[in-house]
Amino acid sequence: MASPTLAKLAVPAVALLIAFLSYTSQYLFYAIEPGPLDCRQTKIFNTLVICLWISYARACTTSPGSVPKDWSPDGKTEESTASDGKIQTRQRYCRKCDALKPPRSHHCKVCKRYVDRTGRHEWQRLTLSAKVHSQDGPPLSLDLQLLLWENRHLPSYLGPSVPQLIFLFLLMVTNSLTLFLVSVTFLRTVWGLGGNITTIESWEIERHEQLLRRARVLGGYLDGPDGIRVKIVRQEFPYDIGIWNNIAQGMGSHNPLAWFWPFSFTPRTNGLLFEDNGFEDPGVSWPPPDPDRMPRTDRTSIAHEDSSANQNQDLTPDEEIIAFKKRQQADFESRADHYGVQRRRPFHERFEESVLNAAENDYQEPGGSGEEGWQDTGGNRLKDFGVDEDVEFYDEDDIPIAELLRRRKAKP
Repeated sequence: MASPTLAKLAVPAVALLIAFLSYTSQYLFYAIEPGPLDCRQTKIFNTLVICLWISYARACTTSPGSVPKDWSPDGKTEESTASDGKIQTRQRYCRKCDALKPPRSHHCKVCKRYVDRTGRHEWQRLTLSAKVHSQDGPPLSLDLQLLLWENRHLPSYLGPSVPQLIFLFLLMVTNSLTLFLVSVTFLRTVWGLGGNITTIESWEIERHEQLLRRARVLGGYLDGPDGIRVKIVRQEFPYDIGIWNNIAQGMGSHNPLAWFWPFSFTPRTNGLLFEDNGFEDPGVSWPPPDPDRMPRTDRTSIAHEDSSANQNQDLTPDEEIIAFKKRQQADFESRADHYGVQRRRPFHERFEESVLNAAENDYQEPGGSGEEGWQDTGGNRLKDFGVDEDVEFYDEDDIPIAELLRRRKAKP
């Protein structure tokens, strides 16, 4: 991720780039052979430039989406879900937002909240449209460059002036570099749409493959926090529902014309429920369980609670209830802002140590980068995708609804 200062300059910089490539190039068409564009070419060119501006403006201003308060997987409130107990799937919980994590949502470092994937549908469509419209100028510029190359042996006074040649060179370099980068991004976007995979989910898939390789060497199990053993089983990506359906879901429409129309409507979906391919059992959720992402039990508070309970053995039943509620409230208040997040040391460091020392030195000292710093083959970490790495990596699984309600009520 770029620094906040550079991030603020991204939109103005792209706007200047669009203006430079779109309008200054038209000056050369009038000043250099083969002559200015005719009326029809000028209208088509500038119409596509306007489409590019509209697509980019809507891509920048479209909301990435948000998760409703008290959201639950079955569409009910957390209170009704806790009473009927129908949720059987694995539940992921965000300590910072104090809420359940919907499928395919991630905690944005900039927005300071969870962003649902469907909020990106309009952004994907508009960005794809902008990428297509931005590739209409290079053919005209290429024709101009080829003509100059064919006339390179003519006297210099018949060709463009030195300032015009310098300007043409700068335009050619900028145009070529932009075309290359946009083409790479375009191909990556099309690949992601075809597989219905976001960049973060590709990181999760590769992370799962890495855990499978580790477990294969260690007998199918990996060590989790507090000495637990977690069985690692291969899990298929559930949201790949076929190439055409993947693209239609990502672009928000089955109509290809709407994909490239800058004024297409925003899909009316909530972005909280997604069709899956049915390869896994209904109770299996994505991403797969990761032992390194599981929180460690706060044994200090448990020991303190046990000692307090022993000291209060002579209390009356009413006094015991009052003492218990005080201890419970103190525990909730101590965990309100930071619920036991501890960075786990990288796997290779833990694996190289002896078994006796590994249990004692399993967790990273504050200030270092632990297992959350794991990188995929492209060298990407979670924070490189704009998510809050500590919140996103060290999540909590299988949190009972009753426990969620208790935490929410105890939070000031």
